[in-house]
Amino acid sequence: MKLSHLEHSDRLRLMKFVCAFAWADLEIADQERSFITKMAKQLHLTGDDHKQVKAWMELPPKVEELDPNEIPREHRKIFLEVARDLVAADGAVTEEERENLALLEQLLG
Repeated sequence: MKLSHLEHSDRLRLMKFVCAFAWADLEIADQERSFITKMAKQLHLTGDDHKQVKAWMELPPKVEELDPNEIPREHRKIFLEVARDLVAADGAVTEEERENLALLEQLLG
C-alpha cells in the first residue's frame, strides 16, 4: 500500500503520529521538522491540514488523541515505516524514541 492510497482521515492520523514521535525527546530537530514538512506535502494535505500539522510541531498532539487501535490493519505497516523513518531523520535515535517505537510496534502487532 502506498501513501497515496490512504484516506484523508488516515493521512491526517499518520501526521499526528509522526508529530508525536518527533516530540518523543521533547524537541523537534530541524531534520525532523523537514521530514514532517515533506511528508505533509507528499500526502497532499489541505491548507487546514497543513495548519494543524504546524500546530502539532509547536505543541505535541495530546496522548489521548493517539490511539494505535484506530489505525486500520491494512495501514499499520506504513505507519511503522514512517515512524521509523522519522525517528532516524536527525541521525540520532534517543532512548525515548526507541521506547516509543517499540511500544508502537507491540501495539500494532
